[in-house]
Amino acid sequence: MANKWKLVKLGELFHVKHGYAFKGEFFTDKPEPYQLVTPGNFAIGGGFQEGKPKYYSGEIPVGFILKAGQVIVTMTDLSKASDTLGYCVIVPNGNTTIWLHNQRIGLLEFHDPDGICPAFFSYLSRSNDYRSWIIGSASGTTVKHTSPSRIEEYSCYIPPKKNQEAISHILGTLDDKIELLHQMNETLEAMARALFKSWFIDFDPVRKKAEGKPTGLPPVIDALFPDSFEDSELGEIPKGWKVRELREAIEINPYRSLPKGSIATYIEMKNIPERGLSPIAWEQKEYNGGMKFKNGDTLLARITPCLENGKSAFIMILNQDEIAFGSTEYIVLSGNDFIPSEWCYLLARDNNFREFAISHMNGSSGRQRVDNDSIGRFKVSLPFNKGIMTEFQRNIERSFKTIHTNYLESKTLECIRNLLLPKLISGDFELSDQMISKILEPVK
Repeated sequence: MANKWKLVKLGELFHVKHGYAFKGEFFTDKPEPYQLVTPGNFAIGGGFQEGKPKYYSGEIPVGFILKAGQVIVTMTDLSKASDTLGYCVIVPNGNTTIWLHNQRIGLLEFHDPDGICPAFFSYLSRSNDYRSWIIGSASGTTVKHTSPSRIEEYSCYIPPKKNQEAISHILGTLDDKIELLHQMNETLEAMARALFKSWFIDFDPVRKKAEGKPTGLPPVIDALFPDSFEDSELGEIPKGWKVRELREAIEINPYRSLPKGSIATYIEMKNIPERGLSPIAWEQKEYNGGMKFKNGDTLLARITPCLENGKSAFIMILNQDEIAFGSTEYIVLSGNDFIPSEWCYLLARDNNFREFAISHMNGSSGRQRVDNDSIGRFKVSLPFNKGIMTEFQRNIERSFKTIHTNYLESKTLECIRNLLLPKLISGDFELSDQMISKILEPVK
């Protein structure tokens, strides 16, 4: 490391300002311009994420409205591993959203704003040394806390601003590519969910044919849909379609063989996403019990608050014929010769299905869960011919494969970023002045 890097305590560079305890009586689920930043906005692995929104309709005290580009840090973490405790992120440009500086969120107030690159500190907070310091000095048992003084006491080497900018540019370029892939996947999944809703919930093709309007579908697919409705216990459904309980239509917790003591892929509940179909991470672990599943299966969290938060996943990460396992708090949904596997996942993401599952939870407060029988009694309307399901899978399968390809590419980029980050942040891999100039050279 060159002499240009200086050993400092972070408190020499900035002060961590506490957030404000906004009054709970003004919290609302109704969309408002003002939205509170919470620890849920800090993504595991780093970066700002759109968590479950918490809007605020009360008066806003002076000095607690955040600006795009400011650096904030989370000082509370509910996870066992303190996954995001002490993480720094950049406040995004919220467009119509105005972010509020909430309690247990710190704001980095830099003593010399012109002498630093804010993005550098978001990457610094992901380094192993910093993480060890924050987690090792945290207080609390179930809920972990850090404080402004603990953050400010951390000592490390800080490079000149140009080095900070170059490091941030390298890592930020990787993060931008990862984010672009995530956005592409969100769009593809939204399109798949829209098609599922159109064909199997709203019955748009049937409705248009009944009204004498074109469906916009290719003739071969258009011909598969009837042109009228009939009454059923679910209300109007396409003529000839049947109402079935879910347990009659698909497999719920199907049999999967995995010998006890064998080493297999394990997916922890915390790695089941609230949005998106791919698990966040997985590991190899000895099997001693838990729900078993394979590629094509859908995992649905059945316990509070995971079910309410939307935790679900579609498994595509395993080798052919590989059996994996996870929490006993999963319900596994699997397709068959008639129902495509993708249909099961899209049903698990459907609002009506989720509301049904949540309404059938039971048990003690804080440990409520929905059981298999309740899920199995959910009623769906299904076409009488396989052609509609075949065409649906043909359209959806391409999107799911592209989502999986993008996901694997993003995981590769994450590995590259995670290898580079500690070497760049510590100065073990130092950028030359020529490299820095090239990296920061304006795009022509």
